[in-house]
Amino acid sequence: MDAMKSFLLAYFIPEKCYDEFFVRLQLFHVPCLRIALRKTLGIWVMLGSLTAKLPQMFKVVGAKSSEGLSLPSSLVELYAAAGTVAVQIGRNFPLDAWGDSLFILVQMVVITFLILHYRGHTVRGLAFLLLCCCLLCVLLFCTLPRLVLTAVQVSIAPTVIVSRLLQAWTCFQIGHTGQLSALSIFLRFAGSQAQLISSALEMGELTKILPYAIIYCSDGLLAAQMLCYWGRGPGLKKKVE
Repeated sequence: MDAMKSFLLAYFIPEKCYDEFFVRLQLFHVPCLRIALRKTLGIWVMLGSLTAKLPQMFKVVGAKSSEGLSLPSSLVELYAAAGTVAVQIGRNFPLDAWGDSLFILVQMVVITFLILHYRGHTVRGLAFLLLCCCLLCVLLFCTLPRLVLTAVQVSIAPTVIVSRLLQAWTCFQIGHTGQLSALSIFLRFAGSQAQLISSALEMGELTKILPYAIIYCSDGLLAAQMLCYWGRGPGLKKKVE
């Protein structure tokens, strides 16, 4: 019982809410329910972010092909990941606040390299890795000017939306999803849904929630494409044509 209490207090609810739920048995205490829901959604978003890219990497390596993956989309998303890390470091957040963002950034670097490698541009891919290592050193050990950090922070949400739309456009053009991982797409869609609900609970203002809503819709577009093009590939497309 003590272990469960410690776990709940560490990750989900403060002690006053533990007393409301388990001592006074007020299971529908609204403020505490909001706290518990917000904490649960936050953990889901973090876990989804950490794992969403791994199935994509494994699928590309397993198929030895990056067909269907948009290089511009990956580069734009890479900027968004790097911008998130830069802003969090620049705001002097502790490592546990931006470590997951750094892990996402590394995954995006690997995926972009794999796209280049399996398209026959391995030398460019290696040069790209070297450039990313240099930029990562700059992010970790140099503090960007506050004005730059503000501009980067404002641009992150639009950049994420653009990356999703670029990938959706690529799938539409080729008529299938290629080596896009369904698991990665649906994990990201679920994560954006959790992030939208969490931001609605925390902020409440439409103008602040709107970017998350648009990101959720763009992730939904990719999820819908995954379902619509399920089982289709280049061979099937040529056959249909």
